[in-house]
Amino acid sequence: MGKKQQSITPDIAEFIKAQKIFFVGTAMSDGTVNISPKGMDSFRILGENRVMWLNVTGSGNETATHLQSNDRITVMFCAFEGKPLILRLYGKGKVYHQYDAEWNEYYSHFNSIAGARQLIDIEVELVQSSCGMAVPFMDYAGERNELKVWAEKKGEDGIREYWENKNTTSLDGHPTKIFG
Repeated sequence: MGKKQQSITPDIAEFIKAQKIFFVGTAMSDGTVNISPKGMDSFRILGENRVMWLNVTGSGNETATHLQSNDRITVMFCAFEGKPLILRLYGKGKVYHQYDAEWNEYYSHFNSIAGARQLIDIEVELVQSSCGMAVPFMDYAGERNELKVWAEKKGEDGIREYWENKNTTSLDGHPTKIFG
C-alpha cells in the first residue's frame, strides 16, 4: 500500500504533472493550521528533490506567513481518475516575493498569471504514497477562469491595493511581508 521514497522518481513526476489540483499544508508552532487547494497550472518540478509553485492572489496569505516562522510544508496530490493514489511531498519551503532577486530567476518557469503573488520553493525531503482507494472518482471539467478575469480587471494597482487590504496579515495577525 504505502511507500516512502527520498526523491521524485520519473513515475512520480509523471503522476504529478497529470494532476489538475494539489493541496498545501503549513502551520506555525501555534495558531491556525492552513490547508489550501491550488491549481491553474502553477506547479513545477525543478529536480528530484525540488519543486516550486506560483502562488496567486487569494483572500488570505497563510502559506507565505507560516513559512517565515516554520519552514515545514506538505503538498498532497490525489488521483481522482485512473489508478488510486495519494502522494505527499514533505519538505522545507521558502517564499520569494516579487521584490526578491530569486523572483526574476524562477518566474520564467511559469506562464504569466495576473495576480501572481509569490513563488514557493520546496526542498523535498520525503515522498510518501498511499493507496487512495477511498478517494472518489471525479471528472475534470476544465479550469475556472474567474480569478484570472478578476485579477486582469483589477490591474496591477488594484491588485496591490487588494494585497494591502487583505494580504498583509495572517488569520492569526502575523505580518505576511508581502511588501518587504
